Amino acid sequence: MKHLAKIFFLLGLIPFVFLSCSNDDDGPQKTAEEIAIEALAGTSEQTWTISGGGSVSRDGTSLTNNYADFEIRFRNRGSAGLNYETTGSGGLFDPSGSWSLEGENYNRLRLSGIQPVANRDITYSKQGGDLRLEFTVPNPSSASARVEALVGFYVFTLKPKP
Repeated sequence: MKHLAKIFFLLGLIPFVFLSCSNDDDGPQKTAEEIAIEALAGTSEQTWTISGGGSVSRDGTSLTNNYADFEIRFRNRGSAGLNYETTGSGGLFDPSGSWSLEGENYNRLRLSGIQPVANRDITYSKQGGDLRLEFTVPNPSSASARVEALVGFYVFTLKPKP
């Protein structure tokens, strides 16, 4: 009888052993929005550039040489917000501003500002280590010749800057 009691006692301990080996130690799971923010800004900031093999096209025509110095830096400032900075944008992007994620899957972003790309949906995707941005600059009803010259469907393929 003593042996039977010991066996039942040991069998009763088995579930506790398995419960103590759970994967709950990984910390809280990231939300889809947090994952999307990290895809663009890394853990705090990430700069994306044309140099090193990136490209730009408008309506299927390469404009890479026109944007050879283009860079965009996405920053995640936590409670201070999401900010960006650009260089070499040729008047297409604002030099700086804030950004936000849009869409059910957070697969679109919006940049604040007044330049042609500002306040428009920009579809983004990660392809390997590259960042692909797609957007349209529509033909405005009344605009300067400079803005009309920028009208079209753009594809930016950007490389991470080390």
